[in-house]
Amino acid sequence: MSEISTNQPLGTPTWIDLAVPDLDRAKAFYRALFGWEYAERSTATGPFTMCLLRGRRVAALRAASAADIEGESWWHMYLATDDCDATAKRITDGGGTLLTPPSDVADLGRTAVVADPVGAHFSLWEGGTLPGCELVNEPCTLVRNDLVAPAPGPARRFYTGAFDFTLDGNDTLPPDFDFTFLRRPDGHEVGGVFGDPAAAAARWQTVFEVADTDDLVARAVAAGGTAGTPSDLPYGRIAEITDPFGTLFNVITRPAAA
Repeated sequence: MSEISTNQPLGTPTWIDLAVPDLDRAKAFYRALFGWEYAERSTATGPFTMCLLRGRRVAALRAASAADIEGESWWHMYLATDDCDATAKRITDGGGTLLTPPSDVADLGRTAVVADPVGAHFSLWEGGTLPGCELVNEPCTLVRNDLVAPAPGPARRFYTGAFDFTLDGNDTLPPDFDFTFLRRPDGHEVGGVFGDPAAAAARWQTVFEVADTDDLVARAVAAGGTAGTPSDLPYGRIAEITDPFGTLFNVITRPAAA
């Protein structure tokens, strides 16, 4: 089910946002890719732009100077919680770092910025009037997030403790492919952890579902981004996209349901 109207269970990737140095250019790029429309919003922490699909909130953009965006640029992920303060404590107790303490974002929700033991940043989201992405798992919306880390062992231990995730291998991948699923206690897959010794740093990567990966690649290039060559995986046809500001993300066309 792609429509979300209530808060997701603990640890579910529930919201994404992106800081960009040129908001107008970012809005034009992502409109060309996903057909998003936009609504402006302001809170005590400053203005930001809601990204809308069919009038439903699916992401946010906010302006930031180039100096504020350090290193590689990524969509920032938020994990769901019913108690931001308690989950933040579990994170620090489990070896993570609290970067920004819990605070309210107007009536939208309560959030905190944290880092796991391998240095990957993410946020918590305790939904108020915004439960998170209101559409997921359909074209032009968030479909999954995966952690890529050069040394993933501490991260796997951390997420099982902080969010009660379980770990599962993947028999469809080559035996030397260092990947594990992350699952909630109810068995729902919330993402995965990739071990990649060549990775420059640990990052949560964002994947958007699209109707046609090859068409999306062409549109990304036409709109001023760059794209890798699409490839086929057991889960669908995937490609890496880089927006005009250097933000990396993936798009995937999943196989039609049998």
